[in-house]
Amino acid sequence: MKIAFACLAGIAGLSCTQGPKETKKQEPEFRYLAEEFADIKIIRYKVPGWDDLSLQQKTFIYYMGEAAKCGRDIFWDQNFKHNLEVRKCLETILETYPGDREIHDFQEFLVYAKRVFFSNGIHHHYAEEKILPGCTAVYMRHLLEESDIDADIDFLVDIMCDPELYAMRKSSGREGDLLLTSSTNFYAGVNRARAEAFYAAMEDPDNLRPVEYGLNSRLSEKDGVVFEEPYKADGLYGPAIQQICHWLEKAAGVAESPEQASYIKTLIDYYQTGDLALWDAFNVAWVQDTDTFVDFINGFIEVYGDPLGRKGSWEGNVNFMDTEASRRTTIISQNAQWFEDNSPVDPRFRKEQVTGVSAKVINVAMLGGDSYPSTPIGINLPNSDWIRKEYGSKSVTIANITNAYDKAAQESPKNMLDEFSWDEQEVALVKQFGTITGDLHTDLHECLGHGSGQLLPGVSSNALGEYSSTLEEARADLFALYYLADPKLAELEILTDPEAYKAEYINYIRNGLFTQLVRIEPGRNITQAHMQCRQLIASWALQNGNAIEKKVRDGKTYFVINDFGELRQLFATLLAQMQKIKSEGDYMAGKALVEQYAIQVDQELHREVLERYAALELKPYGGFLNPDIVPVYNRKGEIRDLKLEYAEDFLQQQLSYGKAYNFL
Repeated sequence: MKIAFACLAGIAGLSCTQGPKETKKQEPEFRYLAEEFADIKIIRYKVPGWDDLSLQQKTFIYYMGEAAKCGRDIFWDQNFKHNLEVRKCLETILETYPGDREIHDFQEFLVYAKRVFFSNGIHHHYAEEKILPGCTAVYMRHLLEESDIDADIDFLVDIMCDPELYAMRKSSGREGDLLLTSSTNFYAGVNRARAEAFYAAMEDPDNLRPVEYGLNSRLSEKDGVVFEEPYKADGLYGPAIQQICHWLEKAAGVAESPEQASYIKTLIDYYQTGDLALWDAFNVAWVQDTDTFVDFINGFIEVYGDPLGRKGSWEGNVNFMDTEASRRTTIISQNAQWFEDNSPVDPRFRKEQVTGVSAKVINVAMLGGDSYPSTPIGINLPNSDWIRKEYGSKSVTIANITNAYDKAAQESPKNMLDEFSWDEQEVALVKQFGTITGDLHTDLHECLGHGSGQLLPGVSSNALGEYSSTLEEARADLFALYYLADPKLAELEILTDPEAYKAEYINYIRNGLFTQLVRIEPGRNITQAHMQCRQLIASWALQNGNAIEKKVRDGKTYFVINDFGELRQLFATLLAQMQKIKSEGDYMAGKALVEQYAIQVDQELHREVLERYAALELKPYGGFLNPDIVPVYNRKGEIRDLKLEYAEDFLQQQLSYGKAYNFL
């Protein structure tokens, strides 16, 4: 569960017969902000502590990093069945088009290509709608005809330029069948009723340890028969999965411990067979391994992309612990039972015994699939409810990603804080405490929020259907917001200033009600689960209490918190309601909350925020360039070191990945 090619070279030292014997290398200034286009900024992230790792650790990271990149084609294809065709044509145009590349139309095409690469397909990575090129369909046809394209050009032009064709990656279902109006490639010709009936027939309400049915397959229909196409080495996505397994095998050979090597081999067995029981076995072993310094994520995991919230998008990353920063998360996880016992929810829905909660701060060294280029800043896994209850969960806050976001923002001359804050007191609070409370919110959300509470006996983990992702993110956010203001954090010496939590409350309410709307197009409503979550909480609090006031000054709208204590109690009330919905599997109650508070956008407010934001010339979305891990070999062909080089050019990295990891 989630909370977003030139390399720099050192300047060689000079030697001479006089003066200093040695000239120290001057490292070029590291720039976090690589480039900007459309609504996107591309950021580079540092990997601190790389040089302190052992050769074995570096080698493990290199192998797991390759495994993380080998699933790239899978994620593209999951997003939309024609994405790979489109991507390969864009790559061909960029590499072979002989015409003038300086003219306006080609520059518009270039922006379109970058947007598609960023979103891993032709639909916006966050807002779900189809990305349309700024150039005309006539010019797009010209590019295709003049390049070395061996494909149906008419079809490609329609796919890219027709706004009505495959308009939404994930539909809301309000204007037709939820699955048939979605462009995701998780279901092939299967409508919602048949898909739900298919999986309902599989589920046994008496099974206390169910697998995640449907997680690793496409559901298809042919000649009136509905069937699964499993993702496995000799099945769907087989060539890419075989490459993933190749690198996993190599990683197992340099694992930190026999236990780590063992569960990597279980993961390989799962990929070979598609057996979801092996996926559970891998997760049980992985979540109990809290001693390894280097860790990873690899698999079909998050279900946000599936309209029914069942099928996992492929993702991978490799990371290692930030030891000093992990002190905070260690304290939180060690006190998980206290937080659970004191949660403002019905005692029936609390865990009597919190098991295996571990949390740490990490630095990522490679991102892939659903985590690249846009990556979360915090992750809590595994997602299986019974594994979480019996064995616990791992929570991470990704330090070098949040740091890169902050540093990139500092490289921009303008900011949102001054524009959307009501007064200097708000500005001062956020400047003083915003970073620490933002990180702590992520810690509490991932470490405790997702792991809190329990389902009542017989309640399916899929009971909330298409609303499950939004409701689950809101539940975890509310848990974090409630406890940010708790004196327990001062007692634990995590957040000692009693005013500090207010910075996150200010940021959260402002973002949920107002500023996050810069991320969607005019006239649209909210479709992305995390955005829906934030609006649901902020809008519910605004409409069900007096803690928040909408104010207008000089024609500009602000949302001001007048009573922070009351707001915390509103969070407690909504958390209790949200936990009841999840624990009881109350689909209709969950639907009512989401439909009333999470989706609809005030269009007047939207116009205003877009105008004010445009004047700042900022980009609402950020994504990342991966570093390159370059092996250095000795004369025997053995790896003797691995160097980290920081890429600079987004398009060049995308084109290089297209060549190196083109398996489907």
